[in-house]
Amino acid sequence: MFGALAKSLFGSSNDRYVKSVRKIVEQINGFEPQISGLSDEDLIDQTRKFRERLAAGETLDDLLPEAFATVREAGRRVLGMRHFDVQMIGGIVLHRGEIAEMRTGEGKTLVATLATYLNALPGKGVHVVTVNDYLAKRDCEWMGQIYRFLGLTTGVIVPGLNEMERREAYEADITYATNNELGFDYLRDNMKYDRAMMVQRPFNYAIVDEVDSILIDEARTPLIISGPTDDKSELYIAVDALVKQLGEGDYEKDEKQRNITLTEDGTEKVERLLENAGLLVGSNLYDFENTQVVHHVNQALRANKMFRRDIDYIVKDGKVVIIDEFTGRMMDGRRWSDGLHQAVEAKEGVNIEPENQTLASITFQNYFRMYPKLSGMTGTAATEATEFFEIYKMNVVTIPTNLPVQRVDEEDEFYKNTTDKFRAIARAIKEKSETGQPVLVGTVSIEKSEMLSEFLKEEGVRHAVLNARFHEQEAHIVAQAGRMGAVTIATNMAGRGTDIQLGGNLEFRIEDELRDVPEGPAREAAIERIKAEIAEEKEKVKAVGGLFVLGTERHESRRIDNQLRGRSGRQGDPGLSRFYLCLEDDLLRIFGPDTLFARMMNANMADGEAIGSKWLSKAIETAQKKVEARNYDIRKQVVEYDDVMNDQRKVIYEQRADIMDAATVDDVVVDMRHETVNDIVGACCPVGTYPEQWNVAALKERVSDVLSLEPDIDSWLHEDAVDPEIIEERLSALADAAVAEKVAVLSEQDWHAIEKSILLQNLDHHWKEHLATLDALRQVVHLRAYAQKTPINEYKAEAFALFERMLGNIREDVTRTIARVQFQMQEDPQLPELPTLPDFITNLTDEEVAGGALNADGFVTTRLPPIPGVGATDQAGGDPYAGTGVSRNAPCPCGSGKRYKHCHGALS
Repeated sequence: MFGALAKSLFGSSNDRYVKSVRKIVEQINGFEPQISGLSDEDLIDQTRKFRERLAAGETLDDLLPEAFATVREAGRRVLGMRHFDVQMIGGIVLHRGEIAEMRTGEGKTLVATLATYLNALPGKGVHVVTVNDYLAKRDCEWMGQIYRFLGLTTGVIVPGLNEMERREAYEADITYATNNELGFDYLRDNMKYDRAMMVQRPFNYAIVDEVDSILIDEARTPLIISGPTDDKSELYIAVDALVKQLGEGDYEKDEKQRNITLTEDGTEKVERLLENAGLLVGSNLYDFENTQVVHHVNQALRANKMFRRDIDYIVKDGKVVIIDEFTGRMMDGRRWSDGLHQAVEAKEGVNIEPENQTLASITFQNYFRMYPKLSGMTGTAATEATEFFEIYKMNVVTIPTNLPVQRVDEEDEFYKNTTDKFRAIARAIKEKSETGQPVLVGTVSIEKSEMLSEFLKEEGVRHAVLNARFHEQEAHIVAQAGRMGAVTIATNMAGRGTDIQLGGNLEFRIEDELRDVPEGPAREAAIERIKAEIAEEKEKVKAVGGLFVLGTERHESRRIDNQLRGRSGRQGDPGLSRFYLCLEDDLLRIFGPDTLFARMMNANMADGEAIGSKWLSKAIETAQKKVEARNYDIRKQVVEYDDVMNDQRKVIYEQRADIMDAATVDDVVVDMRHETVNDIVGACCPVGTYPEQWNVAALKERVSDVLSLEPDIDSWLHEDAVDPEIIEERLSALADAAVAEKVAVLSEQDWHAIEKSILLQNLDHHWKEHLATLDALRQVVHLRAYAQKTPINEYKAEAFALFERMLGNIREDVTRTIARVQFQMQEDPQLPELPTLPDFITNLTDEEVAGGALNADGFVTTRLPPIPGVGATDQAGGDPYAGTGVSRNAPCPCGSGKRYKHCHGALS
């Protein structure tokens, strides 16, 4: 009560924030007369002046009013679009690293230019993140006109670009890209062996368009780069045979969650079976040494007891093919993850294909939190404000509309069943379309879209059906959804990035109708005609009530419903929205069929009858809040688990970067060797024990295996003052001497390159294995809850122990590899002088044919694959691209326009 009274007197915190920002908008407006009086050349020169002021010590906040006024004027001259004052408020919010919630049609794409330009001035790069490739290309070309006019460079990241094109795009002042492309480039960069081959720069600032879609909806699943693992067919078959021996009392099934767990008796039975088969380490199934086995048992259980042949999958041509549970169609090429598909293949006795293993992964939450400054914009964020602040530390600011909203949001209508509801929807659409009022229908699935389409065909209503397969074609259809009599059915309208303008969209009509008309008077006349037609049609549409948005059911999230509603009533236009619901909707089924609400409706409603009330709408909103809270908890748990891996990921990636940047890693390799010696001696000769208690046999075996040494340890033990420290010192000295003698045949440069390569290869191998173990651990750690232990705490503890073990294994493997690798010199072969060939022959002659790719330094590694940049012939006065993997027939990376083999890669 008191809160409501205070709000009515002083306004909400959001109102007070917006009011404080208006003072800055007044400063921006104060610069407008001065900036608008500049010539194009002087306006372009503003960028140089701003950068000089930054270099002199001014901050971006100092430049903001004048920089925003500059962008506003550039937008007016280049695009014919002048930023509204409320758009200036949005730009300030974005610059401050917050989320600007702006209604659909308020021009978010144009708002982004303000903060993007200002933050691009330091030259550290700004990323503008979009939801699909079409929008990335469109916005880069469209808004890029402003940036390029003001002297900034732009780039766009889309699938299909090569490494050089990606690097150039990231080097631009402003880079447009999708969240997936950015994330995958980050992961790929951290799998490379040469710093020069990485494409991304250090993170600086990002603006996320449709921030709720990217940072919340798509953040449920991580980005994963995977590769084939070792063949584990025998293990799958063995575990499958054991699981088939279990009875119904050995496990508990949860059909709703599609989950299955062993009972106490079942666990004991599985332990005995695994022990007899020699697959168990120790006697406890849930010791972390058995993590992989537990994972296989769980997947074999699901495959045998939960997944049904000819319902969940079929066996066709000796392969297991998934059946889509919604459409009933076969999904060729799709495979279940985490070894489940392999478990089903073992169950059916077909050929088991290798499973994919995670090579690198990251969640969107942890990726975007690496940016020092992050901001976003969307039409709907206020309902998720808590999550945005808790996970990303970003506040949500609701920006007022440029003109008052005229849309009427009607109460929901409730029906008994889906048939009654869809029949009523079809009648309502027919009624509206007959008056000429355009209708936009939002559905939650393709199946529901097709169902409604059939009802509309029965009513004789012409309509267009959209889904999310072809972004560009959809944009053209959605753009004209505001024309007289248009009926458009769209699945999930969120984030399409195209305004529905009453009367039609000028830009898309010109593109569609005048594509083949050349520039000239005829084209100009046609454009004027289209403008007049749109203006006339817009008035007609406004007269019949504007765009009618009809929702066929409520979404789990109020935010998605608001996005659909927001398509109507842009820039002060009239509009109408209404949702139709029934008891069979997914959201209402959460209450269950036996709730008081459901019984009342079934008992008191006749078929085809509708009811509507504020009480029912409030009940639906409460249900949505509960579902949103549950989904938030799920996402929060995903982040909690990934945070554990993220800390380790940062350590590994920083180590990789340090190794690549270092001129030499001698000190690291030597430290690893000495620590490995200490670990070996410490395990076999514990401090505080007598020599008689030492495990000398194990010590000899480990020294021989890891260090490739055969010292006379027995004679050392007969010395009076022998202790573990003395043994450590002697072994370290012998190991150092052996390595020094071995590498004497190499140049210092070659040896440093080999050390780096050995380090990186071992680091990557063990990190990959570690990720696989963590994946399996996470699958089973929830079972610790039965022992009154918190799963996340258990996961943290074991993940840390596994990480420590991994670091020890890396040290040992690096030491073993360097101790065992052998080098030998080869004589430089004398080549006969090759005759000069005509250009048309040399252009088609590869190095393998011409015999040009010879190793002049002549060393051979016995245990390593070829190492980039080591032993390559320096035949072109210092080829900077030697060993980088550039194809001989590719354009030379130096940009000369010649082929690589005729430029820096030319043979002497």
